[in-house]
Amino acid sequence: MKATGSTVAELVQARWGDHRPGLHFEHKALTQHQIAAGAAARAALLADLLPRGAEPHIGVLLDNTPEYPLWLSAAALAGAAVAGINPTRRGAELARDIVHTDCRVLITERSHLPLLDGLQLPDVRVLVTDSDAYGDLLSPYADATPEISPAATPAARMLLYFTSGSTGAPKAAICSQGRLAAAGQSLVTHFGVDPSDVHYICMPMFHGNAVIADWAPALAAGAGVALRRRFSASAFLDDVRAYGATYFTYVGRAVQYLLATPERADDTRNPLRMGFGTEAGAVDAARFEERFGVRLVEGYGSSEGGAAIQRTPGTPAAAIGRAAPGDELAVVDPGTFLECPPAVFASDGRLLNGDAAIGELVNKGRSPFEGYWRNAEADAARLRGGWYWTGDLFYRDAEGFLYFAGRTDDRLRVDSENLAAAVIENILARYAGAAGVAVYAVPDPVAGDQVMAAVAPRAGTDFDPLAFAEFLLSQPDLGTKMAPRFVRVVRRMPVTATNKVARSALRKAGFRCPDPVWWRPPGSAAYRLLAPPDVASLLAEYRAHAREGLLPPS
Repeated sequence: MKATGSTVAELVQARWGDHRPGLHFEHKALTQHQIAAGAAARAALLADLLPRGAEPHIGVLLDNTPEYPLWLSAAALAGAAVAGINPTRRGAELARDIVHTDCRVLITERSHLPLLDGLQLPDVRVLVTDSDAYGDLLSPYADATPEISPAATPAARMLLYFTSGSTGAPKAAICSQGRLAAAGQSLVTHFGVDPSDVHYICMPMFHGNAVIADWAPALAAGAGVALRRRFSASAFLDDVRAYGATYFTYVGRAVQYLLATPERADDTRNPLRMGFGTEAGAVDAARFEERFGVRLVEGYGSSEGGAAIQRTPGTPAAAIGRAAPGDELAVVDPGTFLECPPAVFASDGRLLNGDAAIGELVNKGRSPFEGYWRNAEADAARLRGGWYWTGDLFYRDAEGFLYFAGRTDDRLRVDSENLAAAVIENILARYAGAAGVAVYAVPDPVAGDQVMAAVAPRAGTDFDPLAFAEFLLSQPDLGTKMAPRFVRVVRRMPVTATNKVARSALRKAGFRCPDPVWWRPPGSAAYRLLAPPDVASLLAEYRAHAREGLLPPS
């Protein structure tokens, strides 16, 4: 029952006549045929709604409800593009996302209508999926068949999905029908997805992860999907069992949230065979497999599609893998454009030459990057010197395995030594008293940076500064510059809408934040609470070296 095709539209059309279960949501279920029929009706409606000559773009402002994959499928048949609209955006920023991507139709639901109050959305037709008017609008197209528009070519835009950044407005990355279809079919082959699988989609569908790594391979294989309106750690295992889910994807801290739920004697009794995602970290991936009996495969693929890394047999536990076929990946010094030397490790696994070995990952070969929507400046920044620059830090060992070291803006310079936040985080993740950790830079009073960490203690426990300090001293691969100077204790790690740590917010607050902060005064290995006199003394030192302006306002 697997489908092949060079476009997503062909994959959608292939499900016509397939009466196996195709979509599960709460207490509802649709067959594969019903999904194709629903997509056909919406595609026919869309053809009548889009003004002649307008960009064939629709915005989708929905939670993970059945309407989301139905409109993805409809857009594919119609040769239109879906802009995933982030419901955590507000006001002018939300309006900007919709207008910037030239959406002439916006698909939403009643719970999100308050977000649109007062917004200036000229010439945008709003459809509310859980309204009587929407049903009336669709009913004349109920008998439509999934015909593929001539506009639905492999090169046709399929997705406009916003990538987050630490500065500036989010950029809308373009993904064509051909690239999305190929990505889905590649994952089917790589992970052995077949029609009996059920893909649990709990990551938000406005983000590329859920669509490219979860929905697309299910569509290509003829597998079923199960939707969770919004990610819920407490409901995860119950959903997986109820739907018979075999595969899921994750981003950022979702795995930590799952590990923080109360353990149950039957945790391993579930139908999952694997999870695929990024940023879980080797320590939490091992804990997840031990507790739930489910293997997590850490992958890497830049949101824009410019580079990909695949995990293969023999990949070291801490590594991501090697370059995907066709990619010519290198770790490069962005200042000199020269390739960084291979990593050198101590017997205990500690990276000895991080200052030289860590650089930016680039793709020197032909990149599948398809650009950003109407943002030539961002395109140029990605394609400097004819290479695709990922914006991510890596290092490579002598055998060619690649290790993630964080974003380029997650690099720290401590006492003239370059450090990567992700390397330190992977060590701190071993601390048994923490449900989550994040590492980021704060300015040093004299020069460079100091290391700051946010720690979320496990449920029902308090942060123990003595135990944490002893833990740091016992880590053989923690370099002398890596131990956090400041530790912010948070009840819950701040995250973005896609469950990535909101490091920009943490950096912005620094050590003058509403949460308790513990610190190690210079020359001390012990932590103590940062008190107002300590802050005053630190500020005086910043002023003395004319660096107070680097601190965020209190």
